[in-house]
Amino acid sequence: MRKRILLFFTGLVFAILWSSASTATKLGLQAAQPLVICVTRFFLAGVLMLVIAHLVLRSRLPVGREWGQLAVYGLLNISLYLGLYVVAMQHVSPGLGSLAIATNPVFINLISALFFRQRLRIYTLLSLLLCSAGVVLAAWPLLQNSAATPGGLLLLLVSMLAYSAGVLYFSRVPWNGLSILAINGWQTLIGGAFLLPFAAFAYDASRNSWDWHTIGAVLWLAIPVSIFAVQLWLYLLRDNAARASFWLFLCPVSGFLIANVVMKEPIGVYTISGMVLVIGGLYLVLSKKGV
Repeated sequence: MRKRILLFFTGLVFAILWSSASTATKLGLQAAQPLVICVTRFFLAGVLMLVIAHLVLRSRLPVGREWGQLAVYGLLNISLYLGLYVVAMQHVSPGLGSLAIATNPVFINLISALFFRQRLRIYTLLSLLLCSAGVVLAAWPLLQNSAATPGGLLLLLVSMLAYSAGVLYFSRVPWNGLSILAINGWQTLIGGAFLLPFAAFAYDASRNSWDWHTIGAVLWLAIPVSIFAVQLWLYLLRDNAARASFWLFLCPVSGFLIANVVMKEPIGVYTISGMVLVIGGLYLVLSKKGV
């Protein structure tokens, strides 16, 4: 019971922090190029985590094939997912950016069933349907009123597929006791390094102003999101990847609330009704012992 309560609050805090990224990104894009924000965020977060992991906590360094695993995970989870996501956010609203996150549990569970022969139980399918319906209902006013280009939506879809693949990759390769903080630090730094040549190629000094929008966005994305939220996410994944994925359904709902407070995006009966369905779906799957 104590572990279940801990997992519940871990998932709740993760969803709130993770969903704040779309609004923070949108604010940062008012003053800087997307890849400039990305690379600055990833190098700052990666260095901070590695200093704490290896110099303060004395965690061991990766060895052997673990470096290759970190490179693959960083490519999927940082370079492709977050790199494409921040570029897509130039062409979609913060609410739709949060909505896209809710596609991941569907992708994760379907990929697990198709490629890893993981059984989809009836209550898992029912939870997927309830949460999906809740997210669409909550997003309905935004889907009608938000400006989004086809290219932006396509980039969002590819980024979510990369994220889902990264989740399953992390949960299925052996990490041999390597600390979560070290894994997060190295995958963030390596993923940022993969993006560095693209950021340098596209860099335009006239499009980057280091005002409070940029600095605030980078600091928020680096520390509460890249460090704290990802630490919580990796903890959830180590417990149960399929079950953890359902917390991503809560991200759009909390994302809509954050976007409403910060950027005045509309919210109303649809959002509240959708939240009820999402919470119901989450309760159904999280109350079971297996997924």
